[in-house]
Amino acid sequence: METLIILGGAALFFFLLMVSIALHELGHMSFAKLFGVRVPQFMVGFGPTLWSRRKGETEYGVKWIPLGGYIRMIGMLPPGKADAPGKVRSSSTGPFQNLIESARGAALEEVRPGDEDRVFYSKKWWQKFLIMFGGPAMNILLAILFFAVLIMGIGLDTATPTVSSVAKCVVPADQAGRECRQGEPATPAAAAGLKAGDRIVSYGGAKIDSYGQLQGLIRGSGGRAVPIVVERDGATVPITVNVTTNQMVSLTDPDKVESVGFLGITPLIAKERQGPGAVVDYMGQLTEHTVGALFRMPEKMVGVWNAAFSDHKRDPEGPIGVVGASRIGGEILASDNEGINKVSWFISVLASVNFAIGVFNLVPLLPLDGGHIAGALWEALKRGIAKLIRRPDPGYVDVAKALPLTYAMAIVFIVMGALLIYADLVNPIHFTG
Repeated sequence: METLIILGGAALFFFLLMVSIALHELGHMSFAKLFGVRVPQFMVGFGPTLWSRRKGETEYGVKWIPLGGYIRMIGMLPPGKADAPGKVRSSSTGPFQNLIESARGAALEEVRPGDEDRVFYSKKWWQKFLIMFGGPAMNILLAILFFAVLIMGIGLDTATPTVSSVAKCVVPADQAGRECRQGEPATPAAAAGLKAGDRIVSYGGAKIDSYGQLQGLIRGSGGRAVPIVVERDGATVPITVNVTTNQMVSLTDPDKVESVGFLGITPLIAKERQGPGAVVDYMGQLTEHTVGALFRMPEKMVGVWNAAFSDHKRDPEGPIGVVGASRIGGEILASDNEGINKVSWFISVLASVNFAIGVFNLVPLLPLDGGHIAGALWEALKRGIAKLIRRPDPGYVDVAKALPLTYAMAIVFIVMGALLIYADLVNPIHFTG
């Protein structure tokens, strides 16, 4: 039964990823059609066509290999500067030039008479920017939407000032969780009569609004008798606790142990809804983490290789493919978590994958969207400088010249994708939440 749940959850997650990819392509196509670019195809997947239907001038469909998607716009590559529009150079100077001119010819084959103003390369730089940015922006917006639902709608697991349990005795931080031994002193909370379910509403005269605030006050009051007020069974109860000191892990440095005030309570973890500011803060942290992960990608891929072809342990913080992410989605639904926690984890992983897709596509390398965005910005810069110094308009940027590098990067991305799929199958990252 568990296996069926995992497979069903993985299929659901994979389907939602394909929907996200379709929305990514819709982001591109919406701006392309807005600016008059002709779009012959809108496809989810690669390879042979499984199903398609034509509406207007665009064919919409699904391919057999569901590992991505694309829209085809006419005139993605411009004609050579020395040739008339719609024609290919009559001569070449080497294998790379042959490659470039062959690609130009293929790109211009779809340009029909009357399409001169409907080709991608002829559009203004800011229109090209918006067309190519529309795809990654859609994934990033989906991630923001999902995290907003998670943070503002469902709520985040948050430590509250309500007591979940009271430790019976004082034990060192590195031995937390063990049974009390004879002669060990009772914790201040136990000695003062604090109980599970008590909500601490004031500590030392300070009104308590969060567990973080309470924790800081406790840690700073070692060796003192502190008056507190708790809410118990609808009534307020004043209590005095004789706070002791204990060796605890530092809140700012997990590798450091320090002597701080100690009460001996475990906070109740509950879902608390946050405001829009929490969404902004979380997206900022996620952006920093994701960009850092992209810079460490080559090193991380070495780890994926070692995990795939040796007995190395898979890095849970390392890159993961669509197969692995879908598997985690299935494991979340099959886990022992409560229903709302399963939904929260599922949404969180789906949002994180969408955000990673969006940010990855902004890397300024062809064939990624970021490569075309960089070309549009470079065109804007060139034209701006030419206008400033009163030189002739340099025209559009010829991205076709970058095709050799584009094909090389495409091969790298295909190899990376295949390696991730293989590693996700033979040595997967498992859900541990």
